[in-house]
Amino acid sequence: MARQTVRRAPEADLYKQSVARLITETSAREDPVLTRILFQYLGWAAFWLVVGTLAGGIVALKFRFPDFLDLPFLSFGRLRAIHTNTVFWGWTSLAMMGLALYAVPRASKTELYSVKLAKIALWLWNVMVLMGTLALASGINNGNQEYREYVWPLALLFAASLLLHVINFYNTIARRKMKEIYISNWYILSAFLWTLVLATIAYLPWYQRGLGQTIIQGYYMHQGVGMWFTPTVVGLTYYFLPLFLNRPIYSYALGVLGFWTQLVFYTIIGTHHFIFSPIPWLLQTIAIVFSVGMMVPVWAGTGNFLLTMKGIGGLIRRSYSLPFILVGVISYGLASTQGTLEAFRTANLTWHFTNFTVGHAHFTMYGFVAFLIWGGIYGLLPRLTGKEPPVKAVGVHFWMSTVGMAIYVASLSVGGTLQGLLWSAQKPFLESVVAMAPHWLWRAVGGMLMILGHLVFAYNLYHMRPAARSTVEARSGREQ
Repeated sequence: MARQTVRRAPEADLYKQSVARLITETSAREDPVLTRILFQYLGWAAFWLVVGTLAGGIVALKFRFPDFLDLPFLSFGRLRAIHTNTVFWGWTSLAMMGLALYAVPRASKTELYSVKLAKIALWLWNVMVLMGTLALASGINNGNQEYREYVWPLALLFAASLLLHVINFYNTIARRKMKEIYISNWYILSAFLWTLVLATIAYLPWYQRGLGQTIIQGYYMHQGVGMWFTPTVVGLTYYFLPLFLNRPIYSYALGVLGFWTQLVFYTIIGTHHFIFSPIPWLLQTIAIVFSVGMMVPVWAGTGNFLLTMKGIGGLIRRSYSLPFILVGVISYGLASTQGTLEAFRTANLTWHFTNFTVGHAHFTMYGFVAFLIWGGIYGLLPRLTGKEPPVKAVGVHFWMSTVGMAIYVASLSVGGTLQGLLWSAQKPFLESVVAMAPHWLWRAVGGMLMILGHLVFAYNLYHMRPAARSTVEARSGREQ
């Protein structure tokens, strides 16, 4: 929780009393209407997190037990697309948008332009995810295009919801009560604008034939991470971390450097997923060079956050949010560096098309993005609602997710490397399948721990829910 990080006295009772007083004082100044809509975003995000990771858990078990739940709508091909799209668009995106509804106006020292637009955008997004999940389970999809399996009518809902948020955030920032635009709002507003462009390019059909589709696919799937998830969650961290620590960000200049170099380098690196393909050699080389350039924004952001957190080792043990943020920041630096190493041709010879890439994808989207989101939620909601989650349950969530992720990533990294070496040695393909069997089992173990952690998170979120409207109105009447 945010105010836990300023603990001074060792007496637990005095500390709890001061925290309760600070929560009460803070929540009394917050807008209960905004708090409720923010919680609706987070509540739906938690719901889709559970749905999406349950699908992922079944997928993991099918690697080791192929005949498990042998039904058409639970087949590997359908469930895998359900898993990725639901956690991308249902969980991660909704959670980021919900947190942004608080961060953008607060960083602008003004009120949100329109709560109504935020509500409409929420329901458009939920309809998209629900209809997309049902369509994928029924075998209706956009073909072999990873992370854009939703058919084009659902992509229109995607774009409409993004556009409503752009209108909302742009007008909020335009009405700011300060001269400068704080760096977090640079990242967040730009992420929505960039993603609108990305979705348009991804679904326009007339240049996506043959290798054109492959190039656009590389562009889309990497831009989805680099121009949607990364800038949004980094922007949120630039707001929440100084707020929770009650200290300024270490370097504003590093934040600006990270922003512009993210825009320059990330836009063209998607082709590094197709090294040694028929795509022009020059385009592959440019993608590799720009992947190296990505170390500038990655370590500008990672270093900035770690230096901001310098000297708070003792506080981390007493905070709900800081352990999650610390893991997220470290994962940002390490997973992104791993991605740059994977881009080199020599590394591609071993790791390309293996399970190593799956482990890397979870290291970034889970270790980096999801952990920073959880840090923001645990730090913010008690401020807004006056309700704390069970301390032990937060610890259970943290350790289940952290250990589960470590097992998942380590097993697929080791197994994927072995898989690639066997292919390079021209061993029979079946031999690589047999070699992967124990690693797939460990993947399932790690995944199950993560799923259990998500159930605990949903339980914790329920404990941080805002008071009912009638309770808020009654309390307001007594205060008047």
